[in-house]
Amino acid sequence: MNNSGNTLLAIIAGSAIGATLGILFAPDKGENTRRLIADQAAATRDNLTESALDLKNRVATKVSDERDTIDSRVESIVSDLSYKTEDVILALEKKLAELKSKNKKLQKTV
Repeated sequence: MNNSGNTLLAIIAGSAIGATLGILFAPDKGENTRRLIADQAAATRDNLTESALDLKNRVATKVSDERDTIDSRVESIVSDLSYKTEDVILALEKKLAELKSKNKKLQKTV
């Protein structure tokens, strides 16, 4: 998880803890306090769910972008390699033709 994800999680956790402690130390009836704690827990759960979905979407986008970048790089490498392979083949064919020519000359002199 990156720094912004850790910071977001810390802020949410701190808010939940602070709100819960504030509710517990506030002078109110037990029933009201329990309801407030339940409401705060539900809100925290919703915030965590939303944060998790946001993080999931950001990771999925990043992975997709990186995959596209890697695919593009691989295509470029394969294309470059294909051209270089063709150059090597042409050079070898030229050298082979030279050797065949020399070989013919040698066979005629013998």
